[in-house]
Amino acid sequence: MDKALNPDPAFYSADACDLADFASLTGQSVDPEEVPQAAEISKNIPIYDMNAQARMLESAEQRRSLMGEWARILKSGAGVFVLRAAYTDTSAIDAATEIFDRIIAREKAVNGTAADHFAAAGSNDRIWNSLQKLCEADPAVFARYHGNAAIDAACEAWLGPNYQMTAQVNLVHPGGQAQQAHRDYHLGFQTPEVSAQYPAHVHDLSPLMTLQGGIAHVDVPVESGPTKLLPFSQLYRPGYAAWRRDDFRAFFEEHHVQLPLQKGDALFFNPALFHAAGANSSTGIHRMVNLLQISSAFGRAMETVDRLKMCGLVFEPLKRMAAKGQLTGRALEAAIAATAEGYAFPTNLDSDPPTGGLAPQSQAALLQEAVLGDWPAPRLHAALAAQQDRKQA
Repeated sequence: MDKALNPDPAFYSADACDLADFASLTGQSVDPEEVPQAAEISKNIPIYDMNAQARMLESAEQRRSLMGEWARILKSGAGVFVLRAAYTDTSAIDAATEIFDRIIAREKAVNGTAADHFAAAGSNDRIWNSLQKLCEADPAVFARYHGNAAIDAACEAWLGPNYQMTAQVNLVHPGGQAQQAHRDYHLGFQTPEVSAQYPAHVHDLSPLMTLQGGIAHVDVPVESGPTKLLPFSQLYRPGYAAWRRDDFRAFFEEHHVQLPLQKGDALFFNPALFHAAGANSSTGIHRMVNLLQISSAFGRAMETVDRLKMCGLVFEPLKRMAAKGQLTGRALEAAIAATAEGYAFPTNLDSDPPTGGLAPQSQAALLQEAVLGDWPAPRLHAALAAQQDRKQA
């Protein structure tokens, strides 16, 4: 049957993903007429010269025009763009780099060399929540560094005003290996089984709630492993189901592109774009990039709810009813969903790192484990308190 006559699937599955469709979408080329304000297009990626265009951000009309172009790129175009010289003065970059180096040395002295879900131990250094840590270390440097009109415009182009900034430094040493192709937060941080439980329209929504970016703290030539990117791959709607498939990853490896960056450049891309950090095959370049993950202001519930307290109150009744068969299966899951926080984020990734996957255990998962495991109440209360402490430490 003609695909055009089929209704959209209610859910996506990896088995139903079509590599030929993916190849067709990613085989497009950027039309220069669609990005008239770009200084150049390199490897299907529009590049904007902020030395020349910084003054556009001072005019409300010109700023909106530029942001409109960036939004179209992220949604229906290549899915990625570069701001050359996003920092026309790199002194704030240098000052922040010195602070990040000190933070890395201090954290390694305290915690040792650890792996994360991006790389093996020793191949890179990571600063979780570099946003807050920079502010705590030197508020004046923080203000100079994040007081950047070009980056602000890129964030607002995709998310609108009142966005929420987070950041994590990734320092990849020579010999650091490449990542596999993936998509990012939110659904990209879920297991395949959990991701498949979300309806198709949520797969469409997820990329609209987050913007991915990176600020180059050093020159990043191709041999040092700049991010591997597949332009237009965000257009493949079942991509959160497809990116874990070996054939899609092999296609990515064959067709991805990489752009060298200079210190002070910024890269922004739709989180649904297939991407992966490159291998650092250089002999002396320690690739430091501050990874930005910016979230929509609208990802909030309406009311403040003390779910920790509710978990403690409902635990004994839940356990009793489950033991008697009065509340089981989906009904038990529904009661837990109404009680506990079902999403593992936001959290403090220093003290609450992902264990055995891409995300820490959620409060709801902990409560369900305790109910089904017939834990004594003091054990649950201690576990909930410890989990809360890890999130806030």
